[in-house]
Amino acid sequence: MRTPIKRDYFEREASNRKMGLAGEEFVLRYEQWRLAHLGLGQLADKVEHVAVTQGDGLGYDIRSYALDGSERHLEVQTTAFGQMTPFFVSSKEERFSRDHAESFVLCRVFDFRSSPRLFELPGQIAQHCNLDPVTFRASFQ
Repeated sequence: MRTPIKRDYFEREASNRKMGLAGEEFVLRYEQWRLAHLGLGQLADKVEHVAVTQGDGLGYDIRSYALDGSERHLEVQTTAFGQMTPFFVSSKEERFSRDHAESFVLCRVFDFRSSPRLFELPGQIAQHCNLDPVTFRASFQ
């Protein structure tokens, strides 16, 4: 017989949100450094954490810039575990990645608590990841 495990889902959600925000701030600072290091200080100053300034629902977290000045829309996915750890994306994030594939970049931050690192996957999320539907919204008929 299995012993039931008591989980505090509210605590886990709060912890995940805190780590997610910290991961976004990590990428924000990295993008500002990247552009400044390339001599593009004016663009570095324009990098915006839109998930904070405009709300978490645009389909991406950070507006940054490419070398030619075009916008890059960064969706940050953070984990304390390895780079291949599965993660969740919203339907809005997936749709935004399809509709704006030329500017969308998934930023995967991993080993966040011990030695944070990141890599980028440009274009549609489905181009790089297997997407499995795991959550549905139910409404009354």
